[in-house]
Amino acid sequence: MPESERDRQFAAEAMQLIELGAKEGIPFRLIGSLAVRIHSPKYRYLYEGIDRPVTDIDYVTYGKYNAQVTRFFRNLGYEPNRFVMAFYGKKRNIFWSEEKGWQADIFFDELDMCHKVDFRNRLELDYPTITLTDILLEKMQIVQINAKDLKDTIIMMREHGVGTTEKEEINAPYIADLLSSDWGYYYTVTTNLQKTKAYLDRFNGDLPAELAQQGKGLTAEDKADVAAKLDQVMEAIEAAPKSAKWKMRAKIGPRMKWYKEVEEVRR
Repeated sequence: MPESERDRQFAAEAMQLIELGAKEGIPFRLIGSLAVRIHSPKYRYLYEGIDRPVTDIDYVTYGKYNAQVTRFFRNLGYEPNRFVMAFYGKKRNIFWSEEKGWQADIFFDELDMCHKVDFRNRLELDYPTITLTDILLEKMQIVQINAKDLKDTIIMMREHGVGTTEKEEINAPYIADLLSSDWGYYYTVTTNLQKTKAYLDRFNGDLPAELAQQGKGLTAEDKADVAAKLDQVMEAIEAAPKSAKWKMRAKIGPRMKWYKEVEEVRR
C-alpha cells in the first residue's frame, strides 16, 4: 500500500514540532520508524505493502529541557500522560492530542529500555533525527525484537553505508567501543544483527503477491548489500578489545539475565 495520508500528516507534524521546538531552544530529534523513513528517502518505497503504520511521534531531547517541554506541548493543545509523568517524568513524558488523535513520546537524555542508548552530547550530530548509529542501537537493543524493527533496520542499512563517522553512515567503531565493556549489550546487539541478516530472505514474503511480482521488495542486490553491511558492523564489534568486566560476564553468558525487563507504557 502506498504511504497513507495519515503517515504524511504524522511526518508533517513531526517536522513542525521540531521546528517550533528549535524556536523555543529545545533540540528535538526523531527516533523510531519515522526517523528511518525520513533518513531513507531513496529506499522508502520498500515500505510499500508492509504493515508498518506510524502510530506516534517519538523524540529525544536533553533532560535540562524537561519542564520547558511540558509547557511547549501544553501550549500546542497536547495533554501530558499523568501516569508516565509521575513514574517516568525525569526520563520520559507522553503527550496526547485529542484533536489529532495521536501522541508524542519524549525521552530525555537516553533511551532506557532493555539496554541504554545514551544521547548526551549526540543530538547535535544529526538533524532532524538522531544519528544513524543511534537508530541502529535503538533497534538492536530490543531483546524481543519484532519483524517491524528488523524491517526498519534493513531499509535503513540499504540506504546508508558503514563507516567511521556520523556523517550519513553508521559509525561502526563507536558501536564496537560501546559494546566492548558491556557483554549483555554486546550479546543482544550481535544476536539481533544476526536475526536481521536471517530476515533478509523473509522480507519479501510479507509483501502482497502483486507487489512482490512487481519487484517492490528486496532484490538479490539489495540483500547482498545489506548482508555485507551487517557483516561490517559485526566484524568491527568482534575485533574491538574487550574489557576485563566484559570477559568476566561473558563466562556466565545468557544463563543469567543480561538485560532489563521493559514494561509497555500505554496512553
